[in-house]
Amino acid sequence: MRVDVIGAGLAGSEAAWAAANRGAEVTLYEMKPAKMSPAHRYVGFAELVCSNSLKASRIDSAAGMLKEEMRLLGSLTMEAAAATAVEAGGALAVNRTDFSDYITDKLRSHPNITIEEREITAFPEKNTIIATGPLTSDSFAEVIYGRLGKALSFYDAAAPIVTAESIDTSKAFFASRYDKGGADYLNCPFTKEEYERFYEALVNAETAPLHEFEDLTVYEGCMPVEVLAKRGIDSVRYGCMKPVGLTDPRTGHRPYAAVQLRKENSEGTMYNLVGFQ
Repeated sequence: MRVDVIGAGLAGSEAAWAAANRGAEVTLYEMKPAKMSPAHRYVGFAELVCSNSLKASRIDSAAGMLKEEMRLLGSLTMEAAAATAVEAGGALAVNRTDFSDYITDKLRSHPNITIEEREITAFPEKNTIIATGPLTSDSFAEVIYGRLGKALSFYDAAAPIVTAESIDTSKAFFASRYDKGGADYLNCPFTKEEYERFYEALVNAETAPLHEFEDLTVYEGCMPVEVLAKRGIDSVRYGCMKPVGLTDPRTGHRPYAAVQLRKENSEGTMYNLVGFQ
């Protein structure tokens, strides 16, 4: 049996791997590196564009249970994540480039998988998995629109990343919430006065203008921080800046608010602002 897979992101890479391991002859089409979308930064497969976190590891959570099921089914994503994990307390986070390289190498070396690096511009007819997702090229998006008769919209955001050297470690402290997992998060505490100044600056900051096709409908689980802030002064403090479960060792008390930072790479030279979009 022959199977074509269009798109070598997370879904496409996993689909190609699963089909090939079940004996199918797979052709995996990927437009990178010849063509990159504005969100692409790396030439490898399964590029993590938004965040380096795959959410909670514990199996008593929905995200953790899903990952455990994927492991039992022989998931390449989970295999790669285990091999390239960085410290993230109770979450599963990875070094993005190592994660991508691991999956790319596995797919390129599989005897049942042929890689074709080119953009697909025609709608396939049979035995094809379309896994181009939100980074579909403009031309192929038009083809999909022509077949479906309606447009598909995706809302996503990228978490800010800062350099380790820019963090004042005389004020920030390593800890995990409620001492669960390792002390893998670097926490930047805010006093009430500091938080209120930050909040006022945030809600009054200049924002990028929307395009004609955009609206303010947002995904609640991945909400831009400036949108969340406009729901009320405490919305951010009990959202991405939640202080619950943390104790500032300088004061012995819970901070009024806190920004949590998680390692972006195994070297610890870059940190991801957890929950900020």
